[in-house]
Amino acid sequence: MLHRKLDRFRLEQRPVWVYLLDQQRWIERAVVAEIEGDLVTLRYDDEDGDERHSWEESVRLASIGAVSTRLASVSRSAAADDLPTTGDCPEAERLGRP
Repeated sequence: MLHRKLDRFRLEQRPVWVYLLDQQRWIERAVVAEIEGDLVTLRYDDEDGDERHSWEESVRLASIGAVSTRLASVSRSAAADDLPTTGDCPEAERLGRP
């Protein structure tokens, strides 16, 4: 099941947060670059002070303890009038409408 989820995230190029059991750490906002057998290749950026590093790391499926992805985000600094509402949704996509 985890293999299928990761493959779907790879196809969608969605950023994921991966917890590695053997290293007891999170990899944040990674993109699943490749899945080959039980080896998953992740690409991600990391900041260290003034420097930004890009990493590509291969991990085994068995060492992945959790995978999460962001479903949505809303800006805290946006005014309430700027936020999308159901009124902004096309008529054909509104719930409860025939």
